Amino acid sequence: MIRMITTRLASSSLSIVILVTLVFVMAHLTPGGPAYSILGMKATASSVAQLNARLGLDAPLWKQYAIWWWHLLHGQLGYSYLLNRPVGQLLWQYERNTLVFYISAIVISTALSIGLGLLQGVYYGRWPAKLIGALQLGFYALPPFFVAAMLVLWFAVQLPLFPASGITDLRAVHPSIGSYIAHLALPVTTITLLTVASLSRYFGEAVREELGKDYVRTAMAKGVRFPSILFGHVLRNALRPLVTMIGLSFPYIFTGGVIVESVFNYPGLGWLMWRSALSQDYPVLIAIVLIIGLLTVLGNLLADLVNGLLDPRASYE
Repeated sequence: MIRMITTRLASSSLSIVILVTLVFVMAHLTPGGPAYSILGMKATASSVAQLNARLGLDAPLWKQYAIWWWHLLHGQLGYSYLLNRPVGQLLWQYERNTLVFYISAIVISTALSIGLGLLQGVYYGRWPAKLIGALQLGFYALPPFFVAAMLVLWFAVQLPLFPASGITDLRAVHPSIGSYIAHLALPVTTITLLTVASLSRYFGEAVREELGKDYVRTAMAKGVRFPSILFGHVLRNALRPLVTMIGLSFPYIFTGGVIVESVFNYPGLGWLMWRSALSQDYPVLIAIVLIIGLLTVLGNLLADLVNGLLDPRASYE
């Protein structure tokens, strides 16, 4: 297990370096620059040149890249050009909101995927499974911004049950837990619907395959009750593909979260990434991409560890 973790971390480090390098180069080669976002589009060429010199953006690209890595190795992510604040401090402010958002969505999505997947596997070929499959296909084909917009239209405008944006009521001096939950309801529901459409489909297929194996037929022939077979053996064996899919879906969830946070004006890392990309705030944008890469690696590694606990043979594969 230790050797597997070491090998995975070593191989993933190169992927993260390549990812950060590509984003660094593409961001700096984009026309314009943060100077125009700070000074405005009517800024003169001399004022833009002075600001670029003060920010170090007039240096060759390779030098800026080397300086960025030097600062990173010393635990510094730089300063936001637009907000003039340390990037680490800025990320922590928004990361707390993102963690609550994504952890809630992943926990709810996993629970619903297991329930729907079990139903789809048990009733394979019958109308309950066909209905679930149709809903999965429908939600899987919908883009995140459309689902978010429809939820706002239905549950924030026509039926004003939940707020349409923000993280809490700005009029409250000390917002309650209920206010936070109400503001989280629609964003979490959007990510949950899109994630369940993908995860439950794979889990349902895994349950169907497990139900067709010899050990299930043998247990039924011996008179073992079907619920005991389903929850005692089939569920455990079918969880491995689901755990792997959850680990692989981290980038997809975060990508959808960028759009969802923008639609709901939710102050998380996705919203900050969108704003940084528009204003070409390079330090913030590259730091968020680095975090996404690290979370993807850790998500896949955690999936391997959980699979190893579910089936010790996976640790030696």
